[in-house]
Amino acid sequence: MTGPRLTVVVAPDSYGGALDSVAVADAMADGWLAARPDDAVVRKPMADGGEGTLAALRAGLGEAAELRNARVHGPHGAEVDASWLVVDGGRTAFIEMAEASGLRLVPPAERTPDGVRRASTRGTGQLIVAALDAGVERIVIGLGGSATNDGGAGLLAALGARFLDASGSDLPDGGGALADLDRIDASALDPRLASVGLVVACDVTNPLCGPRGASATYGPQKGADGATVAALDGALASYGDAIERATGRLVADLPGAGAAGGTPSALLGFTAATLRPGAELVAELIGLGESLEVADLVITGEGRADEQTLQGKAAMGVATLARPRGTPVVLLCGGLVPGAESIEVVGPFAVVQPIADGPMSLEAAMSDTPRLLRAAAARLARTVGIGVALGGR
Repeated sequence: MTGPRLTVVVAPDSYGGALDSVAVADAMADGWLAARPDDAVVRKPMADGGEGTLAALRAGLGEAAELRNARVHGPHGAEVDASWLVVDGGRTAFIEMAEASGLRLVPPAERTPDGVRRASTRGTGQLIVAALDAGVERIVIGLGGSATNDGGAGLLAALGARFLDASGSDLPDGGGALADLDRIDASALDPRLASVGLVVACDVTNPLCGPRGASATYGPQKGADGATVAALDGALASYGDAIERATGRLVADLPGAGAAGGTPSALLGFTAATLRPGAELVAELIGLGESLEVADLVITGEGRADEQTLQGKAAMGVATLARPRGTPVVLLCGGLVPGAESIEVVGPFAVVQPIADGPMSLEAAMSDTPRLLRAAAARLARTVGIGVALGGR
């Protein structure tokens, strides 16, 4: 006896390094339906605005998301093919920074101190130009996975700004060059920026500089050694001062200004951009709230559940959205880190369950993630079925 037909919304994040959120949602849905084939399963793969968000939006929106491509400059200047989306009936563009300026575009051998010094966000700015040329009314920029530490200077340069040294010469691209920055000339900045809504998907609160700034926090993973971190931090401090001189806006200490190598500082300094949590934006774009209105149960997931789960990651965004509706949320995770008991004690999840079904190494678990997800979802479905049957007595 399976009981009445349930509506289950499957809205996971990616399992980093193993599966993107679309594949995770498919595996969860397949496992559930194997145990309860009569239920309605709604697939709403999630993301936080970073790498993988385009795939989640395309899956969630179907034909309502139009994929476009542009030839732009990658982090180190070579041309790359980058994708972006037109959604909301042509009114909104979604740009994933990782497509043009992502660390995945830099081979491991090139993730060096010199590489991070010269890495540029110019390609992301070129995607913004493409969106402006398409006549959209709003541009959403998803941060995350960047290879850059230039404070968004390359992005602004692609939109017409000039970065000048004391002699009036243009600086080369890259965060390292900002050490010689004297002033920013924004007189030729694309005027269309004033009439389009700019929203930045940002889930971190790091300032531009200092111990928690862009260089110290994210520079090492991009190739920066200790000396390079110090040099880049000093260069961004000069950059923040130049933004204040040019615009009167003190952006360096704003929460989130240091995300993605400091990219938000450029947009906050020279446009009317606003910062919003990435998971919240993605949920809004794919209509997750409407799906939750009819859900009996929500299943979300992420590769590793720890104290950071409660700090605005996609799984937390799903649970927060479901809470006012009283819909129970189950978190299926690749691993539950010791000391993360607070997730179940104070978090919004009804159940937090690792998917491993026996002792195994991380490598084995990652290679077997699809099967583990299907099996975990099937076990959950059978358990829920027992509860439904008992509740009907």
